[in-house]
Amino acid sequence: MNTHNLSGRLWSVLILFGLVGQIAWSVENMYFNLFIYNTIAKNTSSVTLMVQLSGIVATFTTLIAGILTDKAGNRRYFISIGYLLWGLLTLSFAFISKENTSIWFGLSEDSQIINLTIAIVITLDCIMTAFGSTANDAAFNAFVTDNTENARSLAEGVLSAMPLVAMLIVAGGFGMIVNALGYPGLFVAVGTMMSVSGIIGIWLIKDNPNLKKQNTNFFSDISYGFKFSVMEQNKRLYLYFVAMGIYGIASQVYMPYLIIYMQEYLKFDAIQYSIVLAGVILGASIITILLGKQFDGKNKDKLLIYFSLLYILGMLSLYIMSKTIDLNLKTQVMWTTGITSLILITGFVQVLALLGAQIRDNTPTENTGKLQGIRMIFFVLIPMYIGPMIGETINERTNLTYIDPVNGATAHVPAPEIFLAGTLFCLLIFFPLSFLFRGKQS
Repeated sequence: MNTHNLSGRLWSVLILFGLVGQIAWSVENMYFNLFIYNTIAKNTSSVTLMVQLSGIVATFTTLIAGILTDKAGNRRYFISIGYLLWGLLTLSFAFISKENTSIWFGLSEDSQIINLTIAIVITLDCIMTAFGSTANDAAFNAFVTDNTENARSLAEGVLSAMPLVAMLIVAGGFGMIVNALGYPGLFVAVGTMMSVSGIIGIWLIKDNPNLKKQNTNFFSDISYGFKFSVMEQNKRLYLYFVAMGIYGIASQVYMPYLIIYMQEYLKFDAIQYSIVLAGVILGASIITILLGKQFDGKNKDKLLIYFSLLYILGMLSLYIMSKTIDLNLKTQVMWTTGITSLILITGFVQVLALLGAQIRDNTPTENTGKLQGIRMIFFVLIPMYIGPMIGETINERTNLTYIDPVNGATAHVPAPEIFLAGTLFCLLIFFPLSFLFRGKQS
């Protein structure tokens, strides 16, 4: 019997909403931070606050929305309407600027305009994240688990490539949109694409016929994943959650500042960092496809250990390169940054894919929605709160600063030490992985 038989309609849903969702998150992770830094205020503290609040909103939204999709016995409308509204909120960022804030609120003092504009961006980002988490993190993730039981490794392999494809599209194609049309052009393009996808989803998405309404107590459902008895019954799942949390914190130490670091520390212009990122992501995508065919039936816990080591090596090599290379040799810097970043991104994606597959495989199907919020605590809330806080502290204490020519404020440059801190923190991942590996061997 062919156990990898997914319908054409289902593949269309997985590819369309998997890719569009990852493009949306990539734009938020890569360009919203740069948008604040380049157009509003050149300080990383605003970036840190936005990432932290976004993580909190994403987690609690997913916790509630995942339960609601279970109770409604419906993922379809949560995905479709969620993507539609997610896109409209993204598009609205095209109208945010210091000039518009000054006009709308009748302000003339620079500090007031900057602070209010940052507050508007962060507030809208949190609202946008709520719709995105409902549509993607809660409903779409549960939909994938519902519908891919007989082909989960195949579907997960395709979905694990989506962040890379999305990053390639965002770094390359959308990077050119920013250069040509500015950030408003980027937000209009991405928001329109997301909303159109939501409209298509109303007709394209079909829920699993086995998905039924659950007439359970809402507050009991919220507390479900926090019960000791549930943790005891699903020890492996929660160890994977812990590993995901450690991996996520290590990544969020540097990830929110990555493009700002390339721009301010390595002195890359938009074309140069777009070329480096596009080359790295394309290379990592090819490696992912080639390696993915070799993973089926292999010991994924052992592979997690190998690729965690590769990820650690990538972060460490990028730190060493940054501290030792002559930054005036621009071509050499671009090549060296590309090679070290390729090691880092390959490890980053493989660890993410392997952890994602193991979490999905160990999630009890009858409680998929209830556990999406718990997954988000370790996948988003903890990493996006702790990681940027560590990164921001490092940026402030290394005293790499310059005076912003626009407003005369002191601006912090992301320091290479953020990669060293990520390296050291990621070493902790071997504690849960060792328990998982030994438990499977016994």
